Amino acid sequence: MSVYKHIAALTMVRNDDFFLRKWVEYYGRELGRENLFIYLDGEDQTVADFCQGTNAFVHPKIGTQVVAAEKGRLRFLSERAAELLSKGYDMVIGVDADEYIVVDPKLGMGLREFLSNQEIDVCLSPLGLDFGQKLGEEGDLSFDETFLSQRHYAQIGTRYTKASVIAKPCQWGSGFHRVKGHNFHIASHLFLMHFGYADMKILESRLGDMDRVSQGWEKHIYKRSRTIRYATEKKARDFDRWTRWARTVQTWCRPPFALNKPAMFELRIVVRLPERFKEVL
Repeated sequence: MSVYKHIAALTMVRNDDFFLRKWVEYYGRELGRENLFIYLDGEDQTVADFCQGTNAFVHPKIGTQVVAAEKGRLRFLSERAAELLSKGYDMVIGVDADEYIVVDPKLGMGLREFLSNQEIDVCLSPLGLDFGQKLGEEGDLSFDETFLSQRHYAQIGTRYTKASVIAKPCQWGSGFHRVKGHNFHIASHLFLMHFGYADMKILESRLGDMDRVSQGWEKHIYKRSRTIRYATEKKARDFDRWTRWARTVQTWCRPPFALNKPAMFELRIVVRLPERFKEVL
């Protein structure tokens, strides 16, 4: 009988209940709600009813501008992760509320079982998939069906191949993109699925969110909206072949300015997820 490791997941969120609800639903099922730690950024935030059973806290707002706030946020979350590891957790997953780490269903195991069988020194990375919306084919994203039965197209993105899983106290860089002072290791059959730019309606609402605009997020959101254009316009390639290729390339290629981040020659490759994923998330 397998002995599963004790794994926590944490996030910090502001004004994003739509994706946080899915985050709680997914990681609660995979890890147990009692192992989820949610920090609401700002005392004007309230804990939603769907967070019942988790460890949810309202925290004083960290920063007012995107760059400084992000550095402060990840410093705070790195400290919380170190505390959890010191209190008996074997691993801590750090992700944004619109990011979901998924095991390829062809393995027939959940996230906790998969990670319990991994040898992790400091950190482990899933392969990043940045989902878009194929306009004209895919409608608005809703909770009436699973996300992966509504969204099928993703760009293989180095930005989302993050050092999301840690087994020792360390310092995450901004956005969980790397662990300072350590290399990254990409796991086979493990994917980080990012949905923050997978719906035009949600994207437009974010552009109209004066709180985000005041913090300097507007340019960032406009830039990332191209994911929808790629999903709509680019030819979708075979998922298994190209994710396997991308994992190899990202393992060995690094940008010269950040040797502990992955690179992929700036290629924009869109893949279509196989049907086997549609009930996972």
